[in-house]
Amino acid sequence: MTKQTTVRLPEELADQAEAVARVRGTSVNQLIVESLASDIERVRADEDFTGRARKLLERDKELLDRLAR
Repeated sequence: MTKQTTVRLPEELADQAEAVARVRGTSVNQLIVESLASDIERVRADEDFTGRARKLLERDKELLDRLAR
């Protein structure tokens, strides 16, 4: 399943993405999907990021638990 979304890119970045995709023989959409997936994997491997995310999620859970009482 896929979800459609709109992304606004600065013109220069869009032009560069189009050029890279054309040279790779792929679509700009596929280039964006692969780039985003790669960046998410990099972030998941970042222990500082995952630690901060865990703290935020714990805080959100505490707030939701309080609201549910």
